Order: sequence, then structure tokens, then C-alpha cells
Amino acid sequence: MVIYKFGGTSVGTPGRMHKVATLITADPTDKIVVLSAVAGTTNTLVEIGELLLSHKQHLAKKLTDDLKEKYDAFVEGLFSTDEGRAAGNRIVEDLFHQISTLTLIPDFNEGNNKTLLAFGELISTNLFHLYLNEAGHKNVLLPALDFMTIDKAGEPEVENIGVKLSGLIEKSKSSLYITQGFICRNPEGQTDNLKRGGSDYTASLIGAAINADEVQVWTDIDGMHNNDPRVVKDTHPIDELTFDEAAELAYFGAKILHPSSILPAQKYGIRVRLKSTMDENATGTLIGVPSTIADIKAIAAKDGIIAIKIKSTRMLLAHGFLRKVFEVFEKYKTPIDMITTSEVAVSLTIDEKTHVTKIVEELKTFGTVEVDENQSIICIVGNMVSEKKGVLMKIFDAIPDIPVRMVSYGGSRNNISLLIDTNYKKEALTELNKGIF
Repeated sequence: MVIYKFGGTSVGTPGRMHKVATLITADPTDKIVVLSAVAGTTNTLVEIGELLLSHKQHLAKKLTDDLKEKYDAFVEGLFSTDEGRAAGNRIVEDLFHQISTLTLIPDFNEGNNKTLLAFGELISTNLFHLYLNEAGHKNVLLPALDFMTIDKAGEPEVENIGVKLSGLIEKSKSSLYITQGFICRNPEGQTDNLKRGGSDYTASLIGAAINADEVQVWTDIDGMHNNDPRVVKDTHPIDELTFDEAAELAYFGAKILHPSSILPAQKYGIRVRLKSTMDENATGTLIGVPSTIADIKAIAAKDGIIAIKIKSTRMLLAHGFLRKVFEVFEKYKTPIDMITTSEVAVSLTIDEKTHVTKIVEELKTFGTVEVDENQSIICIVGNMVSEKKGVLMKIFDAIPDIPVRMVSYGGSRNNISLLIDTNYKKEALTELNKGIF
């Protein structure tokens, strides 16, 4: 069994949905296809939910009517027969009737809002299921709400998901299944959503739960690139990555994957392949391949970083000082990305601005505090890069004129991180691309 996942842009138009159907039906392998909502739908549903939470029902209804008009047109372009269009119109009418019913709830709350957000995936999967039927491809629609569950902590119940899903598959005995990404049920049986990576996370969870042969994540990019193609020219997709390398790249800026979305696949040893719907013949990137050669594979950048330096000649070397510093960040649930220490100061970075002012005020009780915003972390990733001879020299030789604020080296075997001012990011990525690759 292979798990296919297609994002919002891959099903964003009737033509693209046709392309997805061609891709999956050309492969005879048994498969489960996970779909996101049609591009733009979730953002609109979020806006509708915010209006309802603000008791602006009339504006929410107008936005709902506008969204339905878009799907009426989508149905016209998706189906080629009167029978197909009639079936598509019926499902759109039914699902938008349910959405409209939600907009009439006088005390609309967060629970209702999570139900509302699920409709994007419900619409896309139902329409795709009907289109496959029209095209003569037998398939079974598996509602994610029938098997995708989370516990009280919001964590997916992988074993329970596997039992329920395997039972549904055994009962229907099909070779092609369609299901929704992103949505699930909480312990109270209410509609909820997965917190990490949405549909990518769903595909990874399903792959882990049923011990799939492979999880394929299809986007509009031909794999994970060795540098940011939006900033640097002449980048290329990476053929193979270990799970650790892929996780580092995702966390530090590679937008093709959410950093946590492949964790279930990694835990259960299910390989993940990144493919492009724009070029299905492109090799893409295979994640989960062991590597023994020490080498740099890719560079990524993460913006929106804040650097904080706490300087204290009196307390830094005192027992328990670092613990007290970390407790401040723990108190405000703010994770730390990088950290360096010296005899008189400790510097660290965060990417969450919400509680910066309060954090700084508490840190001032330990010494002088300096804050620099508009920083970027440049992440150099590869197998055992921190143990490769001459790698630091190669990195710094590539960027001799760029001031580096911090370096994280040795914390991970797969990652060397540099902190620079964001104004230097484009130049740094370009020069590192030349110097390293």
C-alpha cells in the first residue's frame, strides 16, 4: 500500500484535479489518497469563522455564498457529463447547507469553528470521489472522521488509527481509497484538526498506522532543493535525505514540509518521497535513506529570529544560572533555537515574539540584556557535517564579508547554524551556494 498526498494547489482547479486522477490511476499499486482542501478554501473558512466568533453573521453568510459560487463553477469545470455535474451539484448543495446551518448558531464557539474548518477537505474529497466515479475508476471514500483520532493531549493515537483503518480497508476491499487530510476526532467525539503539518501529517500517520510501503507527498515543487530556489539561482532537488536531515531542513526554512509532519513515518520506518504534480517524471526527493558519507547536502534559512544576550559577570558561572534563564522561557512557553555561552554572557535566539517584552524584563534581573530583531538563521545540513574535516573553513571562506552573530556547531551531527542579520540573507545564501556546491 502506498499513501499519496496532494496539497491545495495540486487540487486547486478542475484541471489540476484531473491531473491528480491521471497520476494515481496510472499506478496499479493499492493506494490511499489524502487530499487537502482546494487552494484558498481553508483561508476563506478561517475568515468566516472569525466573523462568526465576532457575531458578524451577515458578513459570514455573504462570504459563504461567495465561496459556494466558486464551487458551483468548479463543478462545471470538473465534470464532463450531466450525470456527473448533477452529482457534484448535489454534494456542494448538501455541504454548503451544513455550513450555512453553522453560520446561524447564535453562540458560535471554537468547537463549532473546528467543525467549520473541516468542510474544505470534505468538499474536495467528495468531489474528487465523484469525479473518479464518472471517469470509471472504482474507489472508496474513507471519511477521516471514522478513523483519525487524537488523545486528550492532542496527539494522534497511531495504534488505534491503525486498527480502525485496517478494519475499514478489510471491509471494503478496494485498491483505491480517498480520504481527508487535516481533520480528526478528539476524545469527546467532536470534529477537531491535527496541529502539525495538516495533510502531510495525516499521510505520515496513515503510513505509520498501516505499515505502508511508502508515503508520497505531491506538491508543485520537484523535491527538497539544496538551497532556497526563491532566493538563489541554479538550485537543484536532492535525490536522498535521511529523516534527520529532512527534519533539520524543514525546521529551518524548507517550506515543502512541516518539520513535524514526517515524525510518524520516521518512528515506524516508512520512507517518504517528495514528488511534483507539475512534472511527475522528475525524480523528487526520497527521505528515510541511511547515509554513511559525511557531506553537506543543503542550505536553508529561517527568518523572523530574535537574538537575546544576557550579560552578567556576577552570575553566569554561578550554579543554577542557566537553569534560571531557561525557566523564564519555559514560563512563557517560548522555545529556543540556538544558544552560545562565554564566561560573561549567554546568547540565544527565539522565533516567537508574543512574550518578548515580558521575557526581557525578567531576564534583566540577571544582568544586562540586549535584543536584536530582524535576524535569520542559516542552516547548513548534511550527514555528519559537524565531523567533516574543513567544513567550517569552507563555510566561512564562502562568506568572508558577512558578519556572523552566532554559530551553533556540534549540537547536531547533521547541522551547522549561523545567525546573521536578515539584510545579509540573500547574499549569504548565494555565496554559500557558490562556495559549497
